[in-house]
Amino acid sequence: MPSRKTTTKRKSETIVEDDKDSKKVKVSHRSHLKEAGQVLVLGQGNVGQLGLGEDIIERKKPALLSLPEKAVQVIAGGMHTVCLSDTGHVYSFGCNDEGALGRDTSEEGSEMVPGKVTLDEKVIQVSAGDSHTAALTEEGAVYIWGSFRDNNGVIGLLEPMKASAVPVKVPMTEPVVKIASGNDHLVMVTLEGNLYTSGTAEQGQLGRVPEHFSNRGGRKGLERLLVPQMVKVKGKVHFIDAFCGAYFTFAVSKEGHIYGFGLSNYHQLGTKSIRMCFVPVKLTCFKNSTTSWVDFSGGQHHTLCLDSEGQTYSLGRAEYGRLGLGEGAEEKSEPTPVMGMEPARGVSCGASVSYAVTREGSVYAWGMGTNLQLGTGEEADEWSPVKMTGKQLENRTVLMASSGGQHTVLLVKDKQES
Repeated sequence: MPSRKTTTKRKSETIVEDDKDSKKVKVSHRSHLKEAGQVLVLGQGNVGQLGLGEDIIERKKPALLSLPEKAVQVIAGGMHTVCLSDTGHVYSFGCNDEGALGRDTSEEGSEMVPGKVTLDEKVIQVSAGDSHTAALTEEGAVYIWGSFRDNNGVIGLLEPMKASAVPVKVPMTEPVVKIASGNDHLVMVTLEGNLYTSGTAEQGQLGRVPEHFSNRGGRKGLERLLVPQMVKVKGKVHFIDAFCGAYFTFAVSKEGHIYGFGLSNYHQLGTKSIRMCFVPVKLTCFKNSTTSWVDFSGGQHHTLCLDSEGQTYSLGRAEYGRLGLGEGAEEKSEPTPVMGMEPARGVSCGASVSYAVTREGSVYAWGMGTNLQLGTGEEADEWSPVKMTGKQLENRTVLMASSGGQHTVLLVKDKQES
């Protein structure tokens, strides 16, 4: 074992060196999407998060969004949307009150349509929360804009009480390969297998701030929360992936162990207790010799996870049908199979809604119908998965889905291309 450690170290040192001298390092991760397509939007969009202009503020069925380029990733924040183009450009639209769009929207109505965020480097992944957006560049740098908030309002972004309306570089000493956002926190997985977090800590979602410092950093102040720091785990754990719910975080180790921290008031982390976890807990409910977990997504109080066989599972709060386990299902403290769908390639959650994108390219939705996010055209809740249909989905394959507080975005491509 020790010998292996030294080799890893040597490798990382050369990489950072390369980075400084010749800008040659290009990071990669299995979550970086390459397939380009078009963007569909649905749900409520009263602050422009549908990107369809000032006149269209709700869509019952998926509507085609006009973007200057093809997209490879679409992310719904709380009340804004971010699209990553196949050339590495970022487009944003929706609520810009805290600077989450990363661009000037002083012109009337300009936040209601897609606009480009000025970034000099090629972006390969984006993430978004309630009022922040982050972008990972191909060289492993992270830029962030907007602000983090807690129960009392803005706490800042990289500096206490300072939001940023334009992208600012996150201070990191090692290259990042994957980013994920909760409502008000950011998680970064580095090339060396470390996990860094920043943002709000009230519910334990940073995994590195003890409870007595969780309210605005306690006597150590907000910098303790806003300056990204490493999450420490007993023993050396090499992390390869991370996922966020609204107020909680999942991390996957190289050995396939699942760790969780943050809010678990409805068992959404899969813990037996409903206490908040301020440090990473190895989650035994995900330990199953035959299953490797490939995707996680969390809503406000529920979680979806996907195994390598394509089976979707849910856990956490059950109200409004968000677990997809049928009428009258109750909350679950461990992953429970969601039935009635073909094998999935990805799962995603909005606040109280759930989606599974199947390997053959359709998308199923379930949960709260109030905001028209399910694509059924109705406001009724759905307690079991319903296949989404609509004119814009005809002859198209769904590549990914992402959902926010009241709206949902889909990335699709024409069938003849596939």
